[in-house]
Formats: sequence, structure tokens, C-alpha cells
Amino acid sequence: MTEHDGHSSDRPATDPGGVSGSTHAMRRALARAASGKSLSRDELIVLIQARDDDLDALCRHAGRIRDQGLLELGRPATITYSPKVFIPLTRLCRDRCHYCTFATVPGRLSEPYLSISEVVEIARQGAALGCKEALFTLGDRPEDRWPQAKQWLDQAGYDDTLSYVRACAVAVLEETGLLPHLNPGVMSWSELQRLKPVAASMGMMLETTAEIPAHSGSPDKVPAVRLRVLEDAGRHAIPFTTGLLVGIGESPGDRVDTINEIRASHRRHGHIQEVIVQNFRAKTDTAMRATPDADLSEFLATVAVTRIVLGSRMRIQAPPNLVDIAETGLLIGAGIDDWGGVSPLTPDHVNPERPWPDLGVLADASRAAGFTLRPRLTVYPPYLGEPWLDPRIFPHVSALADEDGLAADVLPAGIAWQEVDDALTDTGRTDLHRSIDTEGRRQRARGDMDEVYGDWTAIKDSIPAPIARLDSDVLQALRVASSDPTKLTDAQSLDLMIAEGPALEALCRLADEVRRDVVGNDVTFVVNRNINFTNVCYTGCRFCAFAQRRTDEDAYSLSLDEVAHRAREAWDVGATEICMQGGIDPRLSGEDYLELVRAVKRGAPQIHLHAFSPMEVVNAAARSALSIEEFLIAAREAGVDSLPGTAAEILDDEVRWVLTKGKLPTAQWIEVVTTAHRVGIPTTSTMMYGHVDQPEHWVAHLRLLARLQSESGGFTEFVPLPFVHTSAPLYLAGVARPGPTVRDNRAVHAMARLILHGQIDHIQCSWVKLGVDQCHTVLTGGVDDLGGTLMEETISRMAGSQHGSRKSVEDLEAMVRAVGRTPRQRSTTYGVVPDERLAAARREENSHHSLTLLPVLR
Repeated sequence: MTEHDGHSSDRPATDPGGVSGSTHAMRRALARAASGKSLSRDELIVLIQARDDDLDALCRHAGRIRDQGLLELGRPATITYSPKVFIPLTRLCRDRCHYCTFATVPGRLSEPYLSISEVVEIARQGAALGCKEALFTLGDRPEDRWPQAKQWLDQAGYDDTLSYVRACAVAVLEETGLLPHLNPGVMSWSELQRLKPVAASMGMMLETTAEIPAHSGSPDKVPAVRLRVLEDAGRHAIPFTTGLLVGIGESPGDRVDTINEIRASHRRHGHIQEVIVQNFRAKTDTAMRATPDADLSEFLATVAVTRIVLGSRMRIQAPPNLVDIAETGLLIGAGIDDWGGVSPLTPDHVNPERPWPDLGVLADASRAAGFTLRPRLTVYPPYLGEPWLDPRIFPHVSALADEDGLAADVLPAGIAWQEVDDALTDTGRTDLHRSIDTEGRRQRARGDMDEVYGDWTAIKDSIPAPIARLDSDVLQALRVASSDPTKLTDAQSLDLMIAEGPALEALCRLADEVRRDVVGNDVTFVVNRNINFTNVCYTGCRFCAFAQRRTDEDAYSLSLDEVAHRAREAWDVGATEICMQGGIDPRLSGEDYLELVRAVKRGAPQIHLHAFSPMEVVNAAARSALSIEEFLIAAREAGVDSLPGTAAEILDDEVRWVLTKGKLPTAQWIEVVTTAHRVGIPTTSTMMYGHVDQPEHWVAHLRLLARLQSESGGFTEFVPLPFVHTSAPLYLAGVARPGPTVRDNRAVHAMARLILHGQIDHIQCSWVKLGVDQCHTVLTGGVDDLGGTLMEETISRMAGSQHGSRKSVEDLEAMVRAVGRTPRQRSTTYGVVPDERLAAARREENSHHSLTLLPVLR
């Protein structure tokens, strides 16, 4: 037995997958690790089984990697910890993990939850002792299992446990100044978004990617569910803690898989600020009480492999109370650089039998290993700015951060948690809507392109492969479509979507015949103005060239007065619609969105307001702590008349997560538009195509829209949006195609007419993205609408569109007459436009007035 053999184990030394730790394989894997080469899964499984001298060598390699990372950070030989209090908000849980003593039953508790006053008192005592972190730990959704929990929440006025977590976190911030770190288990996309503004960081142990008996009966321990949370946290840019639990029935290969999954998620999103490697300790009164504790050698090998896989920049943590103090030096030797949260006040409620080591003792043990112990915040230094910290929590973090981003030697004090006061002010390049046509961009791409979008190689590897296509029968598909387009199968629709040559010409003729039968020969358009109230955005859409950091040269935001002024200006030159959308600026509150609506109506009370994409709705609802329905009703009452159905891109999450880091998933887009329809707000529908997608995605997207329309009836039109590639990060990184071809554009518009037949009558083309000539082409292939005059257009122009920012009424009418059709001005919802508005849009003096707004392109 060597110095590492602290515990015995009955577990096999080989992985069930058959990879053994043979002498030759071990020496080869160690040599490759020492030279910094990429290691295969099999090699990592060999290394994780290292023992004795091999384990010593493995730990030396891991320690060198750790040391290099600390040297690059400018804090060599420093090991950190977070001074914290442990807040066990509720010990009720719907899961039944076989090793857990934290979760209990209602009969053993005086109350299902700690009261807010109890929470604040724990935090206040910790603040007095110099703690900086309030670690909220609780069971997963206890109200789903325990009626007592649901009753308590109902009586306290909270919809669910996570709503109560949010309220407690705000109270801790305001009353004590401690920084909440939230550990509430599995959270949905919207729940993560709702909690981000009240937490400096969040966490959830992945534990293992294996299905193991220890998790039987625990719906929140399904590996796929936990991996989804890990991904969603990254998409929301949440500084996140995760890790693995060693010795709960997983194999060496399972441990390697868990580490690799953590690495892959971090490569995509860059959000994992620390990884905990925790050893299992058996507890009495649990189903696993007879299971041996994790073997110390296994544990150390797992720590070392975690360091080797995750590299020098990752912070690796191990709990100091789960080993003997004499063994802490071995953990440092294996590559950790952090002890996690250590409390001078509260016990480790998850492992109550293992008290925290005295900080002086821990400092001495760290010093004996050659390391200086320093306190840190719950959020690590690389995550102290946007987009990682919500503006509402940033002042709380800044008050406790030292110059190097670790913990300052100050006692926390409560600070009001509130919205940003000056979110809606004129800042930056407010004339971009004009100068984009005359001066162009000042920066080719936003300043953080190399950091904000994730690892481009990993993103490229995520692109879905095209499906294998069987022999097609285009003639049969055309026959079916000519008889009844609604009878087309998916396979036949795909045959037509990829049609070329004579088949494509026949498809477009058929689509135009269907168009004529449904809507006649009129081509409609709306006189409108776009108002993009800000382009500050940290969502991380990889296709978007509009979004800017707050400090970028092309960034801007508009004040409420400027928004009202532009609405009034639009009304004066004959507009009937304002289309208002903007970047997802974290400084904007839910109330700010409603104030923008009121500003438009103040400037032009009678104008139709077409405002807020589903992404903006989800963001505003979360920031208001409202449901989507509640926010939409508030928006309707404030003056929103319809919603743009943008943010759809491709309604397939496999494609969406290549296109964007943080935009809402398909299910939430559907929830927003169908809820809008239910509360009486119509929407458009869109599809952005021609990037990393395939024709089968276009067919599926259109099929989904048709189904949604059959259920809710709220879509007014469908707008295909060709991908504009020129300045798009996804294209600049070499991941996306340079937009759709002319063939693609013709096929998509024509197939939209056929697949949506009987559901959505109006198919629009985007002159901004297609240009005049291609609009002429698709107008003879199923299209019946040209969109709007726009008056200002920034989003496509920032992406590199060369077709201008504005069209006059005369321009649009000329485009229609050029293909032998009849132009007709419409309202947003395809109704009749009052004579006064028709006249206002055509008065010669207003045409001259509009020239002072923007150049007219002819």
C-alpha cells in the first residue's frame, strides 16, 4: 500500500468496456499526457486507473498543468476558497437518491422551508464573520412530491420553489450584501433566465453521465436532463459550477465520459467556472450505507485526469472536509487549485458528519504543500463583467471584489437590488440607421468575437449532417401538388424543395397559380418604419452582425423621447405601422419594454405597433418575474398590436444551437407565438435559411408553422429571410455557407406557398435581403407581398446587405408593375388603409420630407 491507498475498494481495476490498465498502455498514456498530447477516451480510462508509482507520475503531470495556469493568471502557488454560509432552504425533494441524507420527509421538519427572516439571519451572521457567499442548497421541486411544500408556498404567496428562491436571494443581497450562489437542482430554460439577475453564480453537479442504481427513482438525476441544464446555463452566460461524484456505482469509463461532457459543454459556451471532484462517503440511514467509501487512489486519479482533460485555465475543486487533513496535500498534488466553500458558521448540510476544517489548519496544510490560501468570491475573476453578470447584481459583486477579482478584505453590507436607472438614454451611434448607408460599419465585427461565441471547432462539429435521400419522383410530387398541395407528403415536399431545372420552373409556375387562386393578382405592401431601439446585445447569436457590446464603436441605444420622435416622424410621412425590435440588452427591465411601447403610442397614438420578437418577450417576462401570458397581456394593454414572428431562424434545436449560443429554444418560441394568438395578438411567422441548415429543415419548419396555424390561427403571413452572410460571425469563422443560392430562394418561396396552403395565405419576400431582381423572380413564384417601406433598416445592412435601408411607395409600386401585377397598400393585418393614410404616403411634400430622414433608393 502506497501513500495514496487510503481506503479499500471492491471495484474492479478495469472498465466494463474492456479497457485495462496494462503496463504498456499505462506507460504510453502517461508519456502522451506528459507531452501535452490529446488523449483518447481509452487512454483516459487507463490513466484514471493509475495506482502507486503511475499515480504519482499522473499527479505530477496534472500539478504542472495547474501550476502553469496559475502562473498565467498572475497568482502562482495560490489555492483559493470561498468563505460562505450554507443556507438549506428546504430539505424536501422529489428525488430519492440512495446516498443522500440531506433530503428528508415533512414530519422531520418544523416547517417545509426556512422563512425569509431565517435566511437573512444566517446570511447576516455570516457577513459579520467576513463571509462573501450565501450558498442556497435545496431539494428539487419538493412541491411536486410533497403536499406540505405546495401548501406552504401557496400560503406564502409563491407559485413554486424557484420563485421563493428568487425572493430569498434578493433579500440576502439587500439585507446582508452576501452574494447568492444558487444550487436548486434541475432548472428549465426560463427558470435559469429568471434566476440569473439575483445570483452571482449558479451550480448543479452533473455527478455522472451513467444510468446507475443509486439514482433510481430520481427524475432529476437522469443524465440527459442534467446535461441539458448544463447547456442551457451556458447559453444564458451564467457562471456555473458543476462536477462529478466519485464512487456511487459508476465505472472508470463513466468518469471519463462525465469529464468529457463537461469539457465539451465548456468549449461550446465558456461558462463553467469551476469543476468539483467529490468523493463518495457512505452515510448511515441510506440505501448505500454498506457501500465502501470512494478509494483515495481512485479519487486522486480522477482529480488528476480531470485537470489534464480540462486544462490549466479551469479551476478544479475538491471539498477539504471529505478527506482527512493529512490527505489535503495529496489533493493539491493531484492538480486542484480550490477548496470550494468553507464556512466559519454553518455545517456542510449535505455531509453533516464531516465538519469543515478550521481555516487556520487548512491554510497550514496548504502552506505545507507550497501554496498560499486566499479567499475568493462565488464568481471567479474571468466572469466579473458582461455578459456573465446581470447589471442588477453587478454592484453587489463589485463591492466585494479585490483588484485581482478575488475577495477584498471588507465586510459585506446590504445594497439595494434594483433596475438600471439610465437604461433608456441616447448613447453611441444613434444615427446608424442613416450612416450605415453612407459611412458603413466602423468595425468589421464586434470586439469580442473570439470569446463570446464559443469554440468554433466545436460549433462546426455540431452541424447536423444532411439526411440520405432516396430516389425521388418529382413528377408525382408535382401532380399531387397541382391537385391539392395539402396532400404532399414530407418526402414529396423535400423532392420539390430540392428541384432544379425544368422541375423547379414547374414548381414555381404551380406555386404562382396557387397564389393567384388564393389572393388574386394584387401585391401588397405596408408603409412602415423600423425602430431598432438598441443594438446592444449579449445573447451570442452567431449569425447576427447587428448585436454589439456596449463599448463597441457601432453600439447605440435610443431614449424614450427619440423613439417617440421617430414614431411621430413616421406618422407624418404616411406610415401606418411601427415595427420595433432591439438587441437583448441586460440593462433593460421588463417595465422598460412597456415604456418603449408607451413612447411609440405617445408619438403616434393611432399607429399600429408591431413590436417585440418572441426572444424579447421571453426576456421581458423573465425580467418582470411574469409569465409569458401575463407579460403579453400587459404589452397589449400598453399598446402592442401585433408581434413579429422573428427569432424563429430554423425551428429545430439541433440547428438553432449552432446558429446561436443563447437564443430561446424552439419550444419557447412556440409558446410565445401560440400564447400571443390565444390572448388576441396576431403575429407574423418567419424562417431564416441558407446557413448551416438543409432542405429537410425547411420542410419541417414549414410543416410546423402549418400545424401551429391550424391550432391557433394567429399568423398573418410567412416571411422567408435569406441569410445575409457578409459580416455574420458564423460565416467569418468559416462555419456557414455564404447564404442561399438563387435556386434556394425560388424553391423556398414557392414551397412556402404550397406547404402553407389553406393555413397562411400571404407569402412575403424581403427586398432588403433579396434585392429588386430576385424579388421580381419570387413574385412570379408564389409571393404576394413585399413587406414594408421600412424607412430605416439596420439589421440586414449591418450584416452586409447591399440593397439599402428604405424604399419609397413609388419604388415598391414600380417593383410590382414590373412583373405585371397590381400594387396595393395594406394595413399590418392585411386590411384596408384609410384614404387619409394613402394620401399622406403619396403627397409630394412628404416624399421630400422623407428624404431628410434617409436616402431614397431608386
